[in-house]
Amino acid sequence: MGENMRVTPGYSILLAVLIISISGFILFYNIGKNNSMDSKANIVITNTVENNIYGSVGKVDTVISNNVSEGTARLKNNIMNNGKEDGSGEISSSIENEVNETSGDLENNITNTVEGDGNYTFSNSTRNKLGDAADINVSNKVANKTNGNDTEPPPESPEIIWGIDSASETTENFYACVRENFGDPAVLGRYLETREDISRGLTPEQVSLIHSKGDYILPIFNNFNDATGYENGSNEAKEAIEYAQGLGIPSGVAIFADIEPAYPVDAEFIRGWFETISASPYESGIYGIFDPESALYQSYNTAVQSNNAILKENYVWTASPNVGITSQAEAPEYNPEAPEGSLAFGWQYGIDAETCNIDTNLFNGELLKVLWKPNS
Repeated sequence: MGENMRVTPGYSILLAVLIISISGFILFYNIGKNNSMDSKANIVITNTVENNIYGSVGKVDTVISNNVSEGTARLKNNIMNNGKEDGSGEISSSIENEVNETSGDLENNITNTVEGDGNYTFSNSTRNKLGDAADINVSNKVANKTNGNDTEPPPESPEIIWGIDSASETTENFYACVRENFGDPAVLGRYLETREDISRGLTPEQVSLIHSKGDYILPIFNNFNDATGYENGSNEAKEAIEYAQGLGIPSGVAIFADIEPAYPVDAEFIRGWFETISASPYESGIYGIFDPESALYQSYNTAVQSNNAILKENYVWTASPNVGITSQAEAPEYNPEAPEGSLAFGWQYGIDAETCNIDTNLFNGELLKVLWKPNS
């Protein structure tokens, strides 16, 4: 069930409460609210969905979606799931907001209450995509209660984000190509410098364009073809740091060394790269095909034996396995291959799309903390 509403400029909107009582042996129920506003109105939106669940149900999905552009907005989204008596089922709640060129407040609340001896599985997610010009105060709250008492929420699965990387110059035409043929990336991997016939380097103009789209930049350093030796790894890291500072990349951002499969590689290079980057204002990252049989995989594990901080602090962006290019909508489940226990937060699952000259990726949402974000 869905509602689509568009606001006339100068008016505000209040969405009423929706209460659903659910009972029966097997029930699949989908609730959707899709509110789209692109005027300069003073907007007030309250979405409240309450599910009262009796008996055993199969699955209950609740989705609230808002897309607001321009104006002043106060958005409040509430999902309440009440499991009654001795029922059971899978209860999924999702709140998604996309806000552009808007100021105001955004509040998301998900509350799950189990009364009696109910056996329910709850899955909760909130996703807020805020554009570059959005000035929004955000509050996300999830509460689980058993017989009226608060309990600790179960650990949430990490948010998985779709993105791309490319050796091509980033232009408006490039973005138009990607969005028309693949989707809307939240992360764009780009090279720090130009290498003849290999990659076009980042420029301040490209940085401004990428950030104006609300996207994060994943900086890649590829000005080498030999990944052996501690001194070599340290020297390449120093050059990468110099390029990053020249572009104005802020501290705390991860720089990824691009170790291609044809390059010779050893543990000393990895250690030299990591220890030099880690001593700088930046974070260390390594890209490559981390197939368990590869020299890179084995060299990485050897480097960890020499310096265990590599396992705990270096970010891994792996190109293994390669399952092929897809659109954003058809991306696979997140399933990267990487050394056990490593921070495998990036997976380049598809390589060398002829259209737009991109690779397609999935990223653990935690990686956003060390990428070059808009307005930084």
